Amino acid sequence: MGRVVTAVAVLAGLVIAAAGLAATSGPKAEELEVWVGWSTRELNEFKKVVAEYDKKNPNVTVKVVGSINDDKITAALRSGSGPDVVSSFTSQNVGVYCPSGGWIDLSPYLKRDKIDVNVFPAATRAYTQYKGTRCALPLLADAYGFYYNKKLFKAAGLTRAPKTFTELTAYAKKLTKRKADGSLDVVGFDPFIGFYQNSIGAYQPLVGAKYFDANNKSTLGKDAAWQRLLRWQKSLVDWYGHDDLVKWQTGAGDEWSSPHAFGREKLAMMIDGEWRVAFLAADHPKTKYGTAPMPVDPAKKSLYGAGYINGTIIGIPKNGDNREEAWKLVKYLTTNTHALAMFSNGIRNVPSTAAATRSKELKPDANFATFTRIFTNPRSTTIPVTPLGSAHLETFTSFLAKWQAGKVKDLQGGLAEVDKQIDAKMKQAG
Repeated sequence: MGRVVTAVAVLAGLVIAAAGLAATSGPKAEELEVWVGWSTRELNEFKKVVAEYDKKNPNVTVKVVGSINDDKITAALRSGSGPDVVSSFTSQNVGVYCPSGGWIDLSPYLKRDKIDVNVFPAATRAYTQYKGTRCALPLLADAYGFYYNKKLFKAAGLTRAPKTFTELTAYAKKLTKRKADGSLDVVGFDPFIGFYQNSIGAYQPLVGAKYFDANNKSTLGKDAAWQRLLRWQKSLVDWYGHDDLVKWQTGAGDEWSSPHAFGREKLAMMIDGEWRVAFLAADHPKTKYGTAPMPVDPAKKSLYGAGYINGTIIGIPKNGDNREEAWKLVKYLTTNTHALAMFSNGIRNVPSTAAATRSKELKPDANFATFTRIFTNPRSTTIPVTPLGSAHLETFTSFLAKWQAGKVKDLQGGLAEVDKQIDAKMKQAG
C-alpha cells in the first residue's frame, strides 16, 4: 500500500512539475514582421513605441525592419512574400494598393471594433482609401506651414507673418539682399517649384484649386485658381531672375543637413512641414524663428489657416500571416493616444487623430502647435488618390519646370495639354 501511495505521489509530483513548467514557458509568441520607411533616429523612436506594445502583449514579438521604400513593398506583393504589417511614406500609392487588393480592406475590422474613422481628420481619411476601400490608416501626419526668421523680420521692420501672396511678395522683396556683384545673398522667399518643400501639392490648398472634376477628368486648364497661383509664383521667380535663383540654390545647403539655408539665415521665409521644428532644434538651436499658416490667394482669404496634409500610411498586405494580431498592432499604433503622442514627441510629426493632437503628453512647443492647428483645420486638404499613384503629379511638375523657366508662352493652353496627358494616363490605368 505504501508503494502505491509513493507511486501516486511521485506521479502527482510529475504532473504538478509539468504544469509548473507549462505555466512558466507558455506557448511560443507569434512573431509579427513590420516594414517601415524610417531609418536611424526616427526608426529608433518607432522601435520604442513597438517595445511598449511588446511588453503589453507577451503573446507576440514584433520584428521591425526599417528603410523600406515602395519599390520593395511592390516587389514583395508581386512575389507573394512580405511582412505582416507594412508602412509607406507614399500615400499616393493607396490608389494602387487598395484596388489591387495588395493591402487588405480594413473596414470590416474597424466596424467590428467600433472605430469611427472620423477620429482621423478629413484629409487623412481621403488619402487612406480609394473608391470606398480603406486599405490603410494614417500613422502620424505632415502638415505644411510657414517659417519666418524673427531676427531678419525685426531688421526689416516686419512685425507679423504675411497672410496673402501679395503680402508675401512685398515681404520677400524687402528681405532679399544681393552681393556687390549682383548675385543673391539672402533670399526673402524662394517660390521655385522643386526647391526644398516647394511642391505644387503644397500650394494647392492655398488657392482652393481642383485637380479633377466629378468625372475624374483633369481640370488644371479649366480651374482659374491654378492660373492665379502660377502667375503669382512665376512673377516672383522673374523678379529674382530664374538663373540667379538657380545659382543661389546650388549653395543653399541640403534640405536634410545642417547647412540648410533657413538655419544659416540665407533664407528668410519658407514653406515646410512640422518636422523642421525638430531639425532646427538639433542643428540651429540659436535661430529665432516663428511659424504660422502659409499665406493664401488674396481672392481666397477664407482659406488662411489651412494647409497641405500628407503623411505615413500603414496597412496589412494580403501576403502576410497572423492577420488578427497584425490588425491589433495597426489599431494600437494608429488610434492609441499615448502611442501617437509618444511617437510624435520622438520624431516631431503631427499625431494623426484629433484626440492625440490635444494630448497632455505632447511636448509643449508653440512653433509645433501651429501645425496641429493646420492639421485639424477643416479646409486643409491633400492630393486626391488616383490609380496612377503619383504619375499625374509628375506630369504636372514636368510642365511647371518649363513654365518657371519662361519656356511656356500660353499658360492656359499648356495646362490644357497637361490635362490631355493626364486623362490619357487615367484612361489607360482604368
